Amino acid sequence: MKVMIGVRFKKPGKIYFFDPGNLHINIKTKVIVETALGEELGEVVAKKKLLPSTTLNTPLKRIIRIANSKDIKHYEDNKKKEAEAYKICEDKIKKLKLNMHLTDVQYSFDNSKLLFCFTADGRIDFRELVKELAAIFKTRIELRQIGVRDEVRRIGGNGICGRELCCCSFLNNFETVSIKMAKEQNMSLNPSKISGNCGRLMCCLKYEQEVYEDKLKNLPKIGAIVQTEDGEGIVDSIETLREIVKVKLKDDNDETYFKKYNANELKILQNIGTDTIDEEEKENMEELQKLEELEMQDKEVENDDIF
Repeated sequence: MKVMIGVRFKKPGKIYFFDPGNLHINIKTKVIVETALGEELGEVVAKKKLLPSTTLNTPLKRIIRIANSKDIKHYEDNKKKEAEAYKICEDKIKKLKLNMHLTDVQYSFDNSKLLFCFTADGRIDFRELVKELAAIFKTRIELRQIGVRDEVRRIGGNGICGRELCCCSFLNNFETVSIKMAKEQNMSLNPSKISGNCGRLMCCLKYEQEVYEDKLKNLPKIGAIVQTEDGEGIVDSIETLREIVKVKLKDDNDETYFKKYNANELKILQNIGTDTIDEEEKENMEELQKLEELEMQDKEVENDDIF
């Protein structure tokens, strides 16, 4: 078994796990840890826990020490330098007329590298920008293109539910979300209602998708022919989580009426769904397709969290 402890380098941000060794560390303690980028300062956000060594793909990096006042002062000084570097870089971007939006600047703890994060539509030739920045800051310069979801994660905010955005509070990784998920969950196919602050499909559409997929396996499709206690009918709509099916029927006078049944009360005679597109989807089709395309583009610019 291996002991590990959770550390976060910025909020919001991903939690990374390290080997605390013999150190006794409390939550919210600032620590200096060993990373692939060198030493970094982070905050302990998850208590010690045991994990079988066999489940680790790579050995845990270690917590070097609890941060002292000198470490914290150096970290705070770096933050002030980052604000100055941000302004300088913005001016250089305007001067070089680059179609990019600067979102964040980060110094490595030992000041050996200065990282500039930006968003842009497509690829940007920033070689001249790197040269000019390197001449000013006399350190290694790295520019990294990030997606709009990462940008909103850094800005923060609240969702339509009224709570802090998931990506700012607990969500570590962004998973692909699709219009198909919204359809299967009977969500309104209106881009303004299923998009988050980032202008992409809401991450929370992914949370219950497995449950919907599991239930839909045992439910008839919309348009399927089913046998009810009142005769044959056609499935008009489905309340997936409640497993209630609305069926279109005809009475003795050949008049159409609708009635709801529990799914287990129905016998599926012909489970062929309709491929018709509802009016709301037709109206928003162009915008919905654009959302799907943006989702694919974001996957190409996907980055791991940055310290």
